[in-house]
Amino acid sequence: MMHGTEKASDWVERWTHLLPPNSRVLDIACGAGRHMRWLASQGHRVQGVDRNPEALTLAQAFGPVTCADIENGPWPFEGMTFDGVIVTHYLWRPLLPHILQCVAPGGLLIYETFASGQASIGKPSRADFLLQPGELLSATKGLRTIAYEDGFELSPDRFVQRIAAVREVANSAFERWHLRAI
Repeated sequence: MMHGTEKASDWVERWTHLLPPNSRVLDIACGAGRHMRWLASQGHRVQGVDRNPEALTLAQAFGPVTCADIENGPWPFEGMTFDGVIVTHYLWRPLLPHILQCVAPGGLLIYETFASGQASIGKPSRADFLLQPGELLSATKGLRTIAYEDGFELSPDRFVQRIAAVREVANSAFERWHLRAI
């Protein structure tokens, strides 16, 4: 199965209700667009980015896509912000500041990837691709954490770290709306 054709992550499905209607959302390392599909079905305008052109041919059915090697090339979204930014099963630490800069004031970040301990049960096993305890909390310290998990889960067995966080704007309509929605 090509990455991105499976069902959307439960974590993404759980927290996307915090996005205001018709939000503009960036899906980073989108693969074939499983989260793009979910977000588009919820009425959001989705932009995907991945380096795999074959996967992007599937993802483009759900919104515009950008084919880019974001680890070795320029960041294609410099100066752009989105109402939501989604990242799952992807970690490239040098990009974390760029990813966070893409979260607009009042915007939502949903991030989920593998954590330390994963190497003891399977792939990925390289430390470069595994978050250390509390690392995602530290990396997103400028955002307001709505939900955070760090640990082991069953079915599928994996060590995972995930966060849902917002870039606060004092007295914003989004803040009032999402606080009622939680």
